[in-house]
Order: sequence, then C-alpha cells, then structure tokens
Amino acid sequence: MSSTLFRTKKVEQSLLDTEEPEHALKKSLSALDLTVFGVGVIIGTGIFVLTGTVAKDNAGPATALAFVAAGVACALAALCYAEFASTVPVAGSAYTFSYASLGELPAWIIGWDLVLEFALGTAVVAVGWSGYIQSLLENAGWTMPAGLGSREGADTFGFDILAAALVLVLTVILVIGMKLSARITSLVVAIKVTVVLVVIVAGAFLIEGKNYDPFIPKEKPVAAGSSLDSPLIQLMFGWAPSNFGVMGIFTAASVVFFAFIGFDVVATAAEETKNPQRDMPRGIIGSLIICTTLYVLVSIVVTGMQHYSRLSVDAPLADAFKATGHPWFAGFISFGAAVGLTTVCMILLLGQTRVFFAMSRDGLLPRFFSHVHPRFKTPHRPTILLGVLIAILAGFTPLTELAALVNIGTLFAFVVVAIGVIILRKSRPDLPRSFRTPWVPVIPILSVCASLWLMINLPAETWVRFAIWMAAGFLVYFLYGRTHSRLARGEAAEETPTAGGGAA
Repeated sequence: MSSTLFRTKKVEQSLLDTEEPEHALKKSLSALDLTVFGVGVIIGTGIFVLTGTVAKDNAGPATALAFVAAGVACALAALCYAEFASTVPVAGSAYTFSYASLGELPAWIIGWDLVLEFALGTAVVAVGWSGYIQSLLENAGWTMPAGLGSREGADTFGFDILAAALVLVLTVILVIGMKLSARITSLVVAIKVTVVLVVIVAGAFLIEGKNYDPFIPKEKPVAAGSSLDSPLIQLMFGWAPSNFGVMGIFTAASVVFFAFIGFDVVATAAEETKNPQRDMPRGIIGSLIICTTLYVLVSIVVTGMQHYSRLSVDAPLADAFKATGHPWFAGFISFGAAVGLTTVCMILLLGQTRVFFAMSRDGLLPRFFSHVHPRFKTPHRPTILLGVLIAILAGFTPLTELAALVNIGTLFAFVVVAIGVIILRKSRPDLPRSFRTPWVPVIPILSVCASLWLMINLPAETWVRFAIWMAAGFLVYFLYGRTHSRLARGEAAEETPTAGGGAA
C-alpha cells in the first residue's frame, strides 16, 4: 500500500498533460505579468494594518527589521519555488511539485490544504473589501440598505451583497482569460503602489527622530493575545518571554509573515506563462523583493510619524496622518486599500482554481473539472463552481468567523517544497533546470527551519483547525482519490518510489 501512496508522477508526464487539447491552458503571461500578480496579491491589508499591530505589541520601531526577517524567510522559500516552477512549469504550484518529488499522498495533502487556504482567503478579502467600500459610501452620505451590508456583528438574517458581487465579477474575468486578468491587475496594482509610495514620500517629511527612541524596546510587556501567548510555544519551550527586545522582533516576524502570503500563488500560473523557465523565477523573486522593500519603508515611516505606543491597531497609517494634522490622507489610504484588495481577491481565486484544476486533471478530483473552455482556454468549470461557493460564503458569513484562515497551510507548503527540491535533485539530476536554487541542500534546509519556526509561533487553535481539515482530506483521498488517480488507473506512467519518496 505504501508503494501506491508515495508513487510519483514523472515530470515528463506532467509536461505532456499540459499539451492535451482539452486540458491545455493558454500561454499568455510574461515576467512582468507574473511580477504584477505577485505584487498584486502580497500588497493588501497587511501593509495598512499589521504595521501598527506588531509595532505596538512586539517590536516597536524595529518592526522594519521584523519585515526584513519575514522577507528573508519567504526568500528562502521563493528560491525553492523558483527552481520547481521553472523545472516543472505546470499548474498546481506546491501540489504539482510534491507529486513529482514526494509522491501522491503528500501531493494530495498539499493540494487539499491550498484549496482551503485560498478559498477562505478569497472570502476574507472580499468581506474586507466590502467593509472599505461601505465606509467610503457612508463618508459620501450613502448607506447600504438593511440586510445587504456587512454581516459583522449582525444578529438578523442578511447577505453582504458587495462581497458576493465582487467574487462573482472576478470569477467572470478569470473565465474570460488570463490576459484580461493580467491587464486589470496591472491597472489596480499601479494605483495601490502609487498610494503606498505617496504615503512613504509624504510621511517621510513628518518623521520625528524622537519617535525612534528606543528603536528596539526592551521593557514594555507583550500585549495579551500576541503570538507569544501561544500555548504551543509554552509547551515546546517551557517559557513565554514578557519583554520586547530581540525576541520581540522574531515574534513580530511570525506575525507580519502573513502580509507576504501570496507570492507562492505566482507559481500556480506557470502553465500559462510564455517562457516559464526564464520568467517564473523573475516573477516570484522580483515581486517578493519589491514588496519587502515597500513594507520596510512603510514601517519606518509610520513609526517615525507617531510613537509606536500610540499607533492604532485598525488603521495605523491613516490614524498616524490624522495625528500629525493631515486627515486627508486617511481617506486616500482607505481608497488605496479598497482598490488593492480587489487584486488580492482575484489572484487568490486564481490560485485556488489552478490547484483544483491540476488535481482534477490527475484524477484525484473528478476529471469533469479538468476540461478547459473551448474559446478562452481557461478552467471555467472549477472557476465557476468555486466562485459561486465562495460568493455565498462571503455573503453570509461575518468577517470574524472567516478570519480563521488556515495560514499554517502556506508554511506547511513551504516546508514540503523545500524538501522536494532536495529529493528531486537526487532522484532526477538529469532534469534541465533553467534556475537552480543556490547552495542545495543548505538553502532548502534553512527554508524548512525558518518555516517551522514561524509555524510554532502560531496559536494552538490554528493547529487544531489544520488537523481537522487534514483529517477530512485523508478521508476524501482514501475514499475517492487513491482509486481514481490516473496513476492508479494506468493512464500515466508510474514510477517506483525510492525510500526517500522520489523517482527511481
């Protein structure tokens, strides 16, 4: 049985699958498109919200260093993703990479995990976008009718029509084609990056040096509810630090890491890239560098404008400008956040549909969903299905109940991809690699360690939710996926796994 659970799919077979007319996606993306996708999904509420949270609760002005630390952790994973995406340019990202290196069961686990993560992420962002839009409408003197606005705190039946409408409109755009999606994303990303740059430049003239003293706070207790209160940390290490200091920077890094979640979505578009061997590494690494730089600059500016102890948690950038006598920027920043969330929502939905499509093409999910549209060459069936389900979820569910996003899944995927790079290097050294992760196995091992460190900083409830969803995934796999897999049915060449799970 173990031989079937860890059977790997040949890279050559994965590439052949992309050439089947009924299951082939249209190649239309360039390195610039991929970079824009990466920036579009990474820059979201994180840059507008998390800065204040971690500055006040963990790192003070040293929040900039926390963003650097989180960026380094992501960069280690990005190097591994870049090698895989250029070597195996097939839809599915970490799922496809795991199938080629670790085997079918690990691939299923990763795919199942990513489907949930992207689905909940899309719904969360859609509800957040609705909240921003309603706030802007109220400022203009117009209020949403009762029962059709935000569900947050509502004790009566209602439906967030704006959140649902956004998901449905983006679903139509994704069905029509990737190039249209890329053009819309480019426009929206240009707007929100402009907003961020204006904030940085304008805020730089309002910085007061005294607000940086002390740069690394050492005495103020960590606020209740921060990630250092995680029972898992106390269980594993037997202690929970009560001061800021250097430890506060690393704790903050585990929090702001979630502002970077999404760069791995770029890898899901590998199959739709004109020259994936050259452009995938550029898109993945380029978008990460741009966003890390912007995050660091924003955190330096906002902690310089207002002392970290007085920063607000909900809207630190906007409130910092209000505190310095420039309230106009508050509305400007809210507009940028609302516009920016549009692309975050679309790209998360894009990533989810591509993972779902790849799993169905391999037979682990019904093959009905692996057929592309005859005209647009997009996976229209899973896109429509998932778009409608997420629209319903976003419409009926309050934000606080959606906020339990399984972020642990991304870190888990990072670990699996890093291990997969090492295994595939040994099992298939003959594969052409246009981009090679440097210093293997050192970089992948560091990536694993960095991801595991951030994982243990997560609350215990997150681990419980992760375990429940994984248990459901195992049930689906053994009841359906294992027997319907194309490898199980002999429709694709099957490899005999080695002890390490790689190809023979």
